[in-house]
Amino acid sequence: MSRHQDDAQSTIRENAKVNPSHIPIHQSSSKGSSLTCNTNDNNHRLKEKPPVLDTDADAQSLGISLPQVAQVDGVDESSTTKMQLQTLWHWKPKAARYDPANPPKFTIWMNMLFGFASCFTVSNLYYNQAVLNKIAETFHVTFEKASSVATLMQAGYCSGLLFICPLGDIFPRRPFILGLIAFTATLWIPLCLTTSFPSFSAISFLCGATTVTPQLMLPLVGDLAPPARRASSLAVIVSGLSLGVLLARTLAGVLANFTSWRNIYWFGLGVQWLVFALLYIWMPDYPSKNPDTRFNYFRMPWQIAQLLATEPLLLQAALVAFLHSGIFTSYWTTLSFLLSSPPYEYSQMVIGLFGLIGVVVIVCAPIYSRLIIDRLVPLVSAIMGLVVETLGVVVGTSVGSFNVAGPVVQAIMIDLGGQFTQIAMRSSIYGIQPLKRNRVNTAYMVVSFAGQLTGTAVGNRLYAQGGWVYSGACGIAFGGFALVVCLVRGPREQGWIGWSGGWKFRRDDLPPKKSETPTEEALEEAGAVGGYEDGGQRGDDLENASNARNGNDDRKKEQ
Repeated sequence: MSRHQDDAQSTIRENAKVNPSHIPIHQSSSKGSSLTCNTNDNNHRLKEKPPVLDTDADAQSLGISLPQVAQVDGVDESSTTKMQLQTLWHWKPKAARYDPANPPKFTIWMNMLFGFASCFTVSNLYYNQAVLNKIAETFHVTFEKASSVATLMQAGYCSGLLFICPLGDIFPRRPFILGLIAFTATLWIPLCLTTSFPSFSAISFLCGATTVTPQLMLPLVGDLAPPARRASSLAVIVSGLSLGVLLARTLAGVLANFTSWRNIYWFGLGVQWLVFALLYIWMPDYPSKNPDTRFNYFRMPWQIAQLLATEPLLLQAALVAFLHSGIFTSYWTTLSFLLSSPPYEYSQMVIGLFGLIGVVVIVCAPIYSRLIIDRLVPLVSAIMGLVVETLGVVVGTSVGSFNVAGPVVQAIMIDLGGQFTQIAMRSSIYGIQPLKRNRVNTAYMVVSFAGQLTGTAVGNRLYAQGGWVYSGACGIAFGGFALVVCLVRGPREQGWIGWSGGWKFRRDDLPPKKSETPTEEALEEAGAVGGYEDGGQRGDDLENASNARNGNDDRKKEQ
């Protein structure tokens, strides 16, 4: 035996101690059996084949989503390391693996997890609003300059809505959402540490742009929830959004009052990683909605504008959202001016606690959504919400200047009416072009966000000119105009204006009632509020045939 063969055989014996499966073995023609290896006549190098995943089934059994990997000779150490890192990156816990033959069911627990994630990710946008005075002191800038932090974060959020959210129609949702949360949480660390105000401002903008997880959750729930229960499912996410706004301001105010304002940012960092961990463990790896679609990123804003110009229902819902947002932000912006002035002159702490008035209404949103909104056409629920909201503004404007009960009643009624309106309008637009739900949601949210800016600007200007009554009159006008927008187009109208299709208030796609025992009825109610046995996958089959036709047309247009 040559010296080269002796060296190769020694190498094989050493490898056998580590991983016997890597040894190429064959029987020798001489007495007994011996270990031999193939040698190259030119360079006598040992060739080994690293273990690979031969089939997708092998990968799926390990919770890995990998393309087939061809076995090649001479894989070096760097390639093996790359393969191992890729395997680790694509590995998923068992609960998160997606089986097309048995897709995961959309349960109340999954719905609540998405609501929790929405609550504590949207909070990122509002922590700063309660500590702007502390930020001004720390960075030695004026209060006006410190307030630009809140503006930049909101501007970043608007940019994320327009340029990031539509990608949810193309990318698989699990890695996309987890990647955004991890990126935001990592980028959040400098906000807890930096002593440079320009850096703090720039990073705030970037964090605002990537804090769009809730707006990816909403279309996802629209995909998964059965149409007959879509409103109550969306109500959980919308309630999470509203709670996130209130809790962020309240927690930030309390912590800044007793400790350093930086602690609320450390809290935000910790809760973001908690959300990441929970979603990593439990969020199923839902496939992409349009995996084969050729997507032009630079045409995306134009496509969103086209949706508003070609979908009457979307334009109607977006206009209502614009006007509702104007009512909401006009009230909360001018409320602090009213309560800090005579005859009230409340402290900042007391004013901040006013934000908790609507918590009960928000928490109960899934209940009344299931009892009312799920049973009626969305337009009727939206009109009911706008009537309640407008009446609340009338009461608050009439007595708010001399009795604190006025603003309290107004807060409760605009929260209640606003929840009705938002949930109803969202449940209606998610029936439009199912393959473009993220782009539909983006169009809706951009117009709604413009309403927030308008309400803030107009409310402040009118309060400066005529006080609480002037700003309240603006809210009444917004509510009245929103009612007109709802009434000019009926719930079954296919065109821009009219009431063709009838005046029936009950939804057409409700499953037929069946005779049940009291026990079955109780179980059905529990399922209605809790588990969705349809899993959302069969639920979409209850939508009318036009959605399927629109979906096919969408694919053709994209290609």
